[in-house]
Amino acid sequence: MKTQEQFQFDRIAKAIDFLHHNFKTQPSLDEVASFVHVSPFHFQKLFTEWAGVSPKKFLQYLTVEHAKKMLKSSQLTLSEAAFETGLSGTGRLHDLFVNIEGMTPGDYKNGGEQLRINYHFDESPFGTLLMASTEKGICRLVFADDQELALAELKAEFPNASFANQTDTFQKDVRSFFGNDWNESQTVKLHLRGTDFQLKVWETLLKIPMGQLTTYGAIAQSIEKPRASRAVGTAIGNNPVAFLIPCHRVIQATGMIGGYHWGNTRKKAIIGWEACQSDLLLQE
Repeated sequence: MKTQEQFQFDRIAKAIDFLHHNFKTQPSLDEVASFVHVSPFHFQKLFTEWAGVSPKKFLQYLTVEHAKKMLKSSQLTLSEAAFETGLSGTGRLHDLFVNIEGMTPGDYKNGGEQLRINYHFDESPFGTLLMASTEKGICRLVFADDQELALAELKAEFPNASFANQTDTFQKDVRSFFGNDWNESQTVKLHLRGTDFQLKVWETLLKIPMGQLTTYGAIAQSIEKPRASRAVGTAIGNNPVAFLIPCHRVIQATGMIGGYHWGNTRKKAIIGWEACQSDLLLQE
């Protein structure tokens, strides 16, 4: 049974897809509302509550030309951005940090034999999440459109771990990233299973400020592997932590959105939502 939040995101996602495929014709509010089968008044209200801006304003964040502008908007390199922000984002993520601790080689090889993993399904603005954590931090955070499949994939990743369906402090910390109070200083800890190269790429993703975008090539340059764009792309695709490690902020150099492990529509939604939040903060 879908929750109200899931129904809302499904409708928003459908509208975003329509806007993205029809932005050249600048569809009217009535056209978009009709496509998602709600009244124009209700759709305007629903969309603005979700994104913080009107559907028309949101549309500009999904166009190729605007994506190109976002790529060029920052004068800082990723390393400089990291120094300025302490590996946090900007805007609403100003005082929030994400720290990564890699699992030991033993944990990596034995499938988590000594690990106890707590997991919990929760809602976000972008759909249902499966959150899982060890005693050291979040080990997996994925969008779970199919909850049974998401749980099965978690258990396959750590076949020898013990599992408990319960919420812990690490999972509660994640909610701060989707809540209303973003000003309270806090650290979210991650405990990830990955190769040294993957961990390096994921740590680099944390340096991309909220509301900005970068490219696979720029990530490769930042880790001093300029010819490793394809390997970087693979590591980004294997990111086990949605949203907190912002792989959605990496797009193609042409300005095209590119692929996303949890669906291109969701990637567009997150990029547009973050751009809107950053824009609103600049207006305050």
